Amino acid sequence: MAKQALRDFQNRLAERLQAARTQGVAASWLAVRAGAERLLVPLSHAAEIFPWTDMQRVPYVQPWFLGVANLRGNLCGVVDLAAFLHGGAAATRPALAQAQCRLIGFNALLESNCAVLVDELLGMRTTQAFAQSSARQPSDPDYVGHTYVDHEGGRWRELNLQALSQQHVFLEIGA
Repeated sequence: MAKQALRDFQNRLAERLQAARTQGVAASWLAVRAGAERLLVPLSHAAEIFPWTDMQRVPYVQPWFLGVANLRGNLCGVVDLAAFLHGGAAATRPALAQAQCRLIGFNALLESNCAVLVDELLGMRTTQAFAQSSARQPSDPDYVGHTYVDHEGGRWRELNLQALSQQHVFLEIGA
């Protein structure tokens, strides 16, 4: 029953993603949780969303780099997004937590054969979901955009995958 509900949710989300791309909805994001942080990924930056999959570990890499995964026939490097954002090591997740995790592939236009691991998909958001926004702080990395506050007071940060894919620290996976 729970697996069917998850499949239904994923199907509805995929349909909404496709509709948003074709209808040109302004400022549409994929809402995700990475660790304790709520993030907004622009729909135009994300490609396909994959469930947790086995990854081939790679020696001598940064602790946030999980390895390489075969995602629909493409070998992609996988980064634990929460660990990367906080400069730590990738967390070991029990099987139940892995079932909630998703891999978000980068749009092919970004020319980065990569996916980021998020702990949970939270749906889609548009600007109507938020009560206020503020510009990024000068101390924020280039890949962090505006901060939004939803109507319940929750804080969300925009994550620019295009800018992230061009960051030296993100590209240099070697330890």
